[in-house]
Amino acid sequence: MLITTTADLQAACARLSLSKFITVDTEFLRETTFWPKLCLVQLADDEGAFAVDALAPGLDLGPLFALMADERVLKVFHAGRQDIEIMWHRAKLIPHPVFDTQVAAMVLGYGESISYDQLVQRITSVQLDKSSRFTDWSRRPLTEAQLTYALADVTYLRSVYRRLSEDLEKRGRSEWVTEEMSILTSVDTYRQAPEDAWKRIKARLRKPRDLAVLMEVAAWRELDAQTRDVPRSRIMKDEILAEVALRGPTSPEALASLRGLPSGFERSKAGGDLIAAVKRGVERDPTTIPKIERDRPPPNGAGATVELLRVLLKMISEKEGVAPKILATTDDLEQIAADDNADVPALHGWRRDLFGEKALGLKRGDIALGLRKGRVAAVEIKD
Repeated sequence: MLITTTADLQAACARLSLSKFITVDTEFLRETTFWPKLCLVQLADDEGAFAVDALAPGLDLGPLFALMADERVLKVFHAGRQDIEIMWHRAKLIPHPVFDTQVAAMVLGYGESISYDQLVQRITSVQLDKSSRFTDWSRRPLTEAQLTYALADVTYLRSVYRRLSEDLEKRGRSEWVTEEMSILTSVDTYRQAPEDAWKRIKARLRKPRDLAVLMEVAAWRELDAQTRDVPRSRIMKDEILAEVALRGPTSPEALASLRGLPSGFERSKAGGDLIAAVKRGVERDPTTIPKIERDRPPPNGAGATVELLRVLLKMISEKEGVAPKILATTDDLEQIAADDNADVPALHGWRRDLFGEKALGLKRGDIALGLRKGRVAAVEIKD
């Protein structure tokens, strides 16, 4: 059913609010904007499914947002971070409680970041038609093919959720997924503060002043992109922003000497705003500048330690049926190799119980790795 009026949406949400869980998905566009443009919201429970036309004239999405905030109803997503980001941007709310089937699938060993259609096929043996995946969801009227595709993203999700939920319960891993959902539902995951924009930019910075300038020019670009609702790269590409931080141009002439900027940019309003941001960086209080982390060569033997930890990780992930990526990243392994008290996810919560303690035991020499019947095994070493 396609919903285009507030009255129909209110009725649908009232019915859905009586369900223990609902499945949720969205269709949006983001190629030409900073903020995602919400086009369609799909919702389903055991009784049926709805497609909400978010672009319908006069439609008030208030009943939808109230449903997303209803603590009595579990909201089930697949790879729901972008869907939740839309809710945060539009209504400043985070759906809660939530269950993400992609995360649950990783915990249960279905692979790393498995797609929705792959998961549906493995659990229900249904091959979904994905021919409408890259259509323009902002064009109206929506076609029957588009609606069929969109609703399939929530109707089969019901079966996927039930299977994964049952498997988690049987294997005693429901709390693992609950722990992961705390990250997915944290406001900090979605807040895009201009003052933090520099953290996303890769740049080889040599001096504290370089970092100070990067912090200011990245904040300038972020705020400009948000205000004008255009992609960051439309304002300025990362590599040019990094070059600005290194060169620190404080005059139109110095800015004009940089490669990659359009002709006459130094005389434009944007050019003047960029120069002002550079000057703020140059004049910034040194005590407000984070310390630049230098790349240091690993100590002797650290490379071999990381490789041993990698073998241990693969062994445990295969034995326990958990995707390696959700247990520990390469960065986690490198930090554990260097520091027993590294503040990484692999040394906290259920990950520590499953992998972290054994990783530290391997480092201490309490555990050895060997082959038993052609398979890697961990052997406890006793004095």
